[in-house]
Amino acid sequence: MSIQPQPADPVVLYDGVCPLCAGSVLFLARCDPARRLRFATLQSAAARRLLAARGLAAPDGEAATVLLLEGDVLYRRSEAVLRALRRLSAPWCWLGMLRLAPRWLRDGIYLAVARRRRRWFGHRDRCRLPAPDLADRFLPDGLEP
Repeated sequence: MSIQPQPADPVVLYDGVCPLCAGSVLFLARCDPARRLRFATLQSAAARRLLAARGLAAPDGEAATVLLLEGDVLYRRSEAVLRALRRLSAPWCWLGMLRLAPRWLRDGIYLAVARRRRRWFGHRDRCRLPAPDLADRFLPDGLEP
């Protein structure tokens, strides 16, 4: 039986042309047993709608990596990643305990990787389509989330 995402479930917004970001999202989707996390690329109309509805603009540059939208709160950098990890099955959810580390340290490491991600992992010309078994977890561009 497949658990369908609900409108109130958190949404991971990510850079769809970054292989590291897209790979991270695939990992999150596969390790989320409750299937509560939903996803949208930052390049999509769905992400632009979600952000605009909250008076936010889509980030670019090193800030355009992974964001987490929970209700009306947008989490960035390490906080977004660690909050998403807390929703995964064990042992991955335990990584959420890294929130105990100082934010300046967590965000420093996050930004160091974000600045180098395209050099290390490359980038694509366009966003990759989700696998058919995960397609229901990705927000469609033409419909309201």
